[in-house]
Amino acid sequence: MDMLRRLKGKKILFVGDSLSLNQWQSLTCMLHSAVPKTNYTLTRKGDLSTFSLPEFEVSVMMSRNAFLVDLVKTRTGGSMVLKLDSIENGNAWKGYDMLIFNTWHWWLHKGSKQPWDYIVSGGKILQDMDRLAAFREGLTTWSKWVDSNVDAKTTKVFFQGISPSHYNGKEWNNTDSATCSGQTQPISGSTYPGGSPPATTVVNQVLAKMSSPATLLDITLLSQLRKDGHPSVYGFGGKTGNDCSHWCLSGVPDTWNELLYATLVTTDQRS
Repeated sequence: MDMLRRLKGKKILFVGDSLSLNQWQSLTCMLHSAVPKTNYTLTRKGDLSTFSLPEFEVSVMMSRNAFLVDLVKTRTGGSMVLKLDSIENGNAWKGYDMLIFNTWHWWLHKGSKQPWDYIVSGGKILQDMDRLAAFREGLTTWSKWVDSNVDAKTTKVFFQGISPSHYNGKEWNNTDSATCSGQTQPISGSTYPGGSPPATTVVNQVLAKMSSPATLLDITLLSQLRKDGHPSVYGFGGKTGNDCSHWCLSGVPDTWNELLYATLVTTDQRS
């Protein structure tokens, strides 16, 4: 209920990939469970999903955008181009009280799962490039968009952080062939044997250079310890899918939203 009171009259927008969707779904369920008898609406138009609680004048939206930077189709040939220096789609992110961004999951995809044919980097058209370098360039473009377009006095900005996967058991001192499938216990202790994903360093460095503050929801380590928290063979792909990237609900994303709530409480106390 306290979270609802803090969000009363607010418009919140999640922007990102399916891990953002995970957190959005978690938050909508948590808000509804606090007031289960209250009327709500749930709609989807294109890539925008909206959950609203009219009594509290709260709207929580999810905009599906895997890279944050522009992914466009060329007029001739129909090729998909990932433009690391462009965020024309950012106009749709204006006018919100809270923005929660995420990207990383799709930057490593190759082959049939890669949604783009070419990358535009530094004015050059490339068939491929170092994916971590591409992520850094794209995230830097996003950070400059936030600095230029978001008024920190009226809009709070968060970055979800890097959500880990559990496809390689060697990372938690198991066998190479071990995955999240069949895991029933978290990793004990407070350190992850496999260390932090390289993308976390990029996120920290880019956020540190921003003039307009963006708060990091540092979800990586706490999520790394939860090798037991994925849908695994019980996800959409079934036994052939073995989803060790996304998270069960209720589950780990609820903790991400607890971090979001704690941050809101802390910043409200400061102001």
